[in-house]
Amino acid sequence: MKIVGALGVALAGLSMIGAVTAYAQMDKRSQYEGPAAAVVDDKGNLRVPSDYRTAYQALGNWAVAKDDGPGSKEMHMVYASPGTIDAYRKDGHYPDGTVLVKEVFHTTTKEMTTGTVSSAGALVGWFVMVKDGVGRFPENKLWGDGWGWAWFDAANPQKTTSTDYTKDCKSCHVPARESDWIYTYGYPPLNR
Repeated sequence: MKIVGALGVALAGLSMIGAVTAYAQMDKRSQYEGPAAAVVDDKGNLRVPSDYRTAYQALGNWAVAKDDGPGSKEMHMVYASPGTIDAYRKDGHYPDGTVLVKEVFHTTTKEMTTGTVSSAGALVGWFVMVKDGVGRFPENKLWGDGWGWAWFDAANPQKTTSTDYTKDCKSCHVPARESDWIYTYGYPPLNR
């Protein structure tokens, strides 16, 4: 009788361990829905969405001038998750869950019939931002000021090299503070 009782307790304990393990694995889903769910995990870790070039909306391009001659040293191409443009044009705000992806390329500059032309060359990496209107990840140093922020080198779109958005990302966005940290004026589709 003691053996049967001990086996019952052992089986109950194993069942409890299995249930806790299963629950922990199930609870790894994103706190977001829609496109942001594919970019943000349950801890606020970000990754580059695999379908941004085909499923996202093109917002605009930036050319960063060379320091020592004609042409550009970098091209930045910016994409927004589906629905961002319509939502922004409606009320002038990026909705919670908006995903912005900026591709950064080195350029190739050469003379063409139209003049000196710079075009995208080798991919340098991606900058990804996710709008966070509710402060989902207060303990994660890549989240703050209403956004998740992360840089990814071209070699690995799944692992950011950023460690703290205030040190690694925010300083470039200070001039755009009044427009929710985004250089909105550079994106013609957002114009109402």
